[in-house]
Amino acid sequence: MASEEPKAKKLKLSEEEKTKSPSKKTPTKLSPNTLFGMGNPLLDISAVVDKDFLDKYTLKPNDQILAEDKHKALFEELVKTFKVEYHAGGATQNSIKIAQWMIQEPHNVGTFFGCIGKDKFGEILKQKAEEAHIDAHYYEQNEEPTGTCAACITGDNRSLVANLAAANCYKKDKHLDLEENWKLVEKAKVYYIAGFFLTVSLESILKVAKHASENNKLFCLNLSAPFICQFFKDNLMQVLPYVDVLFGNETEAAAFAKEQDFQTEDLKEIAKKAQALPKVNKERKRIVVLTQGKDETVMALSDKIETFPVLKIDPKDIVDTNGAGDAFVGGFLSELVQDKSLDQCVKAAHYAANVIIRRAGCTFPEKPDFS
Repeated sequence: MASEEPKAKKLKLSEEEKTKSPSKKTPTKLSPNTLFGMGNPLLDISAVVDKDFLDKYTLKPNDQILAEDKHKALFEELVKTFKVEYHAGGATQNSIKIAQWMIQEPHNVGTFFGCIGKDKFGEILKQKAEEAHIDAHYYEQNEEPTGTCAACITGDNRSLVANLAAANCYKKDKHLDLEENWKLVEKAKVYYIAGFFLTVSLESILKVAKHASENNKLFCLNLSAPFICQFFKDNLMQVLPYVDVLFGNETEAAAFAKEQDFQTEDLKEIAKKAQALPKVNKERKRIVVLTQGKDETVMALSDKIETFPVLKIDPKDIVDTNGAGDAFVGGFLSELVQDKSLDQCVKAAHYAANVIIRRAGCTFPEKPDFS
């Protein structure tokens, strides 16, 4: 596989060259709570379905949407009709879990905040987070049940329908602002939030983003879905000036470019234009990382564009692409939090995504085989 890896220069996040180049034997010393994530914790209910099922609920084969009234019966029908698997999920939580898996030791490098219900699914999520060795601090409330996400799989496509429920109830003043919780935020040096959380608590995102910017720490955001770029554009553009690393895939990038009137459909041009948007912390140039499935990953850095071929995979080895994007980010973050070069971050991202698409849901073997 080594021949597939990019021969890119050792790009660094900061403009100045870093003298330390951690070898495999002496990795940057990590401590608990170095990586912080905040988002929508969901219990994934995944199943292989047929086209009739997608048509019945007007779902596209490869999409991510929020559940509407017409989808209410979908979750129950999915469980009754198909063979389902349950996984602890939600985009940000998945990425933090993958980063922790890639890092292995110490445990609890990743912290995660989100809202759950005081119910059975909430208890399962707490248990799963503990098993994944992430330090999850959930805001627990009684008004709404723990959120769920139906992953309807057809071939190597997946259609996600999220019923946020409790995830929608996160409150800055009830959780993020509490002294013991804010201390965990302050301990981190890399922050990651998926764009989905823009629909829940913009004020929480802004508080974390401003903290990162003021302290010259790294704040990362994901476009997450076309509907975020379209219908939550104002929220997105309030946060973007604080974003050091912006992630997205080709469909999200196209939606973003259209909404921003970039007047181009070229992915490299979109990356360049997104990279050049206003930024608060001038100490760091923004990095834009755009994936496009099996095609090369595009990265905009300062005034240049780098491309990275993904690892080859036989289509018959693809079990489920659900979680591939989350895994990509998780792999990237696992190296970023250790001050590794950007090409190493992308290499880890491609490795993690390659592992996850060979398995059902966002699951992984006990240990990674990556160096």
